[in-house]
Amino acid sequence: MSSSSSSRGTRSHFDRQLQAVQQDVLRMGALVESSCWLAEQALLDRDLDAAKAVCDQDQAVDQLYRQIEADCLSIIALQSPVSQDLRLLSSIMHLIRDLERIGDHASDIGELALQLFPHPPHSSMHRIRLMLTRCRAMLAMSLEALANLDAKTGQSLQAKDDWVDSDYEDLYQVLVNQPLQGSPVEQIVLLVLVIRYLERMADHCTNIGNRVVFIVTGERKT
Repeated sequence: MSSSSSSRGTRSHFDRQLQAVQQDVLRMGALVESSCWLAEQALLDRDLDAAKAVCDQDQAVDQLYRQIEADCLSIIALQSPVSQDLRLLSSIMHLIRDLERIGDHASDIGELALQLFPHPPHSSMHRIRLMLTRCRAMLAMSLEALANLDAKTGQSLQAKDDWVDSDYEDLYQVLVNQPLQGSPVEQIVLLVLVIRYLERMADHCTNIGNRVVFIVTGERKT
């Protein structure tokens, strides 16, 4: 076999490995999207089964995270990729951490929902619903940007994150003043944790968008 044929075969094998990793990342993204939907059902619809399911599903997300990370490290060690391929792999290793954290926060919200079940629905739940809807939309956008390597969509997530930050600040002020109006302190503390996790989820979605921009352009957001 000529050296050129060997080189083409090596490159073809590398491309297949890279494609498999990318497919696994999107599969992980779909699983995290499902976790966020379950968290929403648990919190807003007071769905006990969804609360339990999102906690169980977090283990699958973690397992996929570890698998993808190991695969990326193996490719880097054995194939010694350069330039854009190395940028893609290193970015994937960072953004799957963001996905894993979003999955963790969805599971955290499921656990908080279980603790909130004994309390009547809070008057701020419609605003929390809006915040959660924004976060789920950001996750969908970040995964779309990743699937299509769309830098423009990746960049647009920052503006969406500003809306979630505003939601958090407004809701925090409303909630921390509730105990003075007779609301149970435990319920307020749990809801403050919920909106904090949502705010962090939005941050991680923004990070994924920034990673996509870096993959495509090689420019890091400062």
